[in-house]
Amino acid sequence: MYRRALEGKEKAWRPEHTSTLNTVNNLGVLYKDQGKMAEAEAMYRRALEGKEKAWRPEHTSTLDTVNNLGNLYKDQGKMAEAEAMYRRALEGKEKAWGPEHTSTLDTVNNLGNFYKNQGKMAEAEAMYRRASRQDGRSGSHVSTGVGRV
Repeated sequence: MYRRALEGKEKAWRPEHTSTLNTVNNLGVLYKDQGKMAEAEAMYRRALEGKEKAWRPEHTSTLDTVNNLGNLYKDQGKMAEAEAMYRRALEGKEKAWGPEHTSTLDTVNNLGNFYKNQGKMAEAEAMYRRASRQDGRSGSHVSTGVGRV
């Protein structure tokens, strides 16, 4: 379904249109969920490159794709790349929305899960404490599962 939607949007709006790029990102999510990691990475990279040009690197939609790429790299065992993507997403979301926004806290939580899965318990605890501390002040909810934004 996403593939047909993508083809239609590419014809109607052009490949670099932001709506087309959102569909490209969603196709990456689908491929990742299906275990098609190479295809997912290609879609995320295409979406990221297009969003950086269309909106700018620090735009929140761009940062959502950065976070998704971090999730993919983590699942592929590319830990240095995953951490870099999570940190980039977190820094950008802190600037765009502030430290207490739910999207920022989702990324804090993702980074906590990332550290926990690597056995870096002190770093994981710091992220979880931050998410839960901010959670209480902002009225937001942060789950303990790895989130996709």
